[in-house]
Formats: sequence, C-alpha cells, structure tokens
Amino acid sequence: MVARGSERFADIFEELLVELPARVRGGQARLSEQALAALRALIEQLNLVTREDFDELELRVAQLEHRLRLLEQGEPRL
Repeated sequence: MVARGSERFADIFEELLVELPARVRGGQARLSEQALAALRALIEQLNLVTREDFDELELRVAQLEHRLRLLEQGEPRL
C-alpha cells in the first residue's frame, strides 16, 4: 500500500479500510497456528496424555475387561 504521487489521503485511507479485515484475519490465523504449535510442543515436553491417547487406552481397557468377564464366565473365546 504505497502512496503514489497523485493519490490523496482519502484514497489511501479507503484502500487501507478495504485491506484491513483480510490482514487481521490472516494475522489471527497465523497467531492461532503458532499458539497451537506451542501448546502441542508443551504437551509433548511435559509428557502429558492427549485426549486421543486417553480415548484409545479407555477403549483397550474396556476390551480387556470384556475378555476377562468372558474368561471368568467360562464362555468360549471368539
């Protein structure tokens, strides 16, 4: 957005108003991506369990509990 010699202040201001929303959205997207990347790095560094990991382990425990119940009841394995 460089002012050309014959452009008036109003023309420059109008151009800025047209471009500003797109620039703000782009800046927000970059900031969000950076924040998310930093958060993921922190989670990994602290060795925290993600929701995906937790859900996977919860499913595995439920499957093992089901198998154990079947064995305790003496039912044939599938």
